[in-house]
Amino acid sequence: MIMEGNLLKSADPNRGRFRSLLLKALKNFLNDAANKRRRHKRGGRVQFVSWEKWMADAPAQLSLPAAMMESSPPEALFDAGWAAAIAEEALRRLRMECESKGRRRVYEVLHRYLDAERAEICYEDLSRGLGVPEPSVKSLLYHFRARYRLLLREEIAKTVESAANVNDEIRYLCATLCARPG
Repeated sequence: MIMEGNLLKSADPNRGRFRSLLLKALKNFLNDAANKRRRHKRGGRVQFVSWEKWMADAPAQLSLPAAMMESSPPEALFDAGWAAAIAEEALRRLRMECESKGRRRVYEVLHRYLDAERAEICYEDLSRGLGVPEPSVKSLLYHFRARYRLLLREEIAKTVESAANVNDEIRYLCATLCARPG
């Protein structure tokens, strides 16, 4: 509906972030859907898709905890979904880059360690798994993480009005992904 309508044509980068525009559109859509539901007895002719089923069917590697989905307001769920989508796209691009360079195995082994603390990583096991010396694993992981951060920045830069807002958006999205229900 967004792509078919005039929402994107009327978007003005000077009025705020793209994420905010989408959130407002989502709120309007939900309000309209609620109004339609109230107009028809027994739900009318509208068929709703369960959020839980949609999340279960989504091929995402980043998923929201069930407790968060049950207890969080719609705005928090939207922001968490947005942050996960941005992170997933950067991860997808990293995978594609690795595959195009014939390094799919490197991706498969290392992508689980993008956010791991140094103490949580057994470089010896990774060395055996990749068939390279341990110092090479450390270097590979360092460059792998650096590339992911760059791709993440690029994805976020596509959604803000200027490069000056990228760091603020990164902080906001990281806080959103780390948030736990109260």
